[in-house]
Amino acid sequence: MITCTVRYEIDPDKLSEFETYAKFWLGKIPAMGGTHHGYHMPHEGPNDIAYCHFSFPSLAAYEAYRADMWKDADCLRAYEFAKKANCIRRYDRSFTRPLFDGTSPEELGL
Repeated sequence: MITCTVRYEIDPDKLSEFETYAKFWLGKIPAMGGTHHGYHMPHEGPNDIAYCHFSFPSLAAYEAYRADMWKDADCLRAYEFAKKANCIRRYDRSFTRPLFDGTSPEELGL
């Protein structure tokens, strides 16, 4: 599994437009084979930073999603909405692999 984290720098005066954009992807990512872990909106601290986390079974599945996304009319409409609203100043993506299985104190070897 690979998880994509998107860090958005948003226009705080256009938070409601960004939320509209974000809500589209909450349903679209699962429809395209991924798992959406939600958006994390500004609350305390900086008012112009938001995060998004979603996963795909593999990097190949993520890359297939990216290719399909650019051919999907609804995805293109979402990007056009964000562009017209000018609610996203910039964004960057990072990729991680989740770690879900814990360990026992004995396995620590201390």
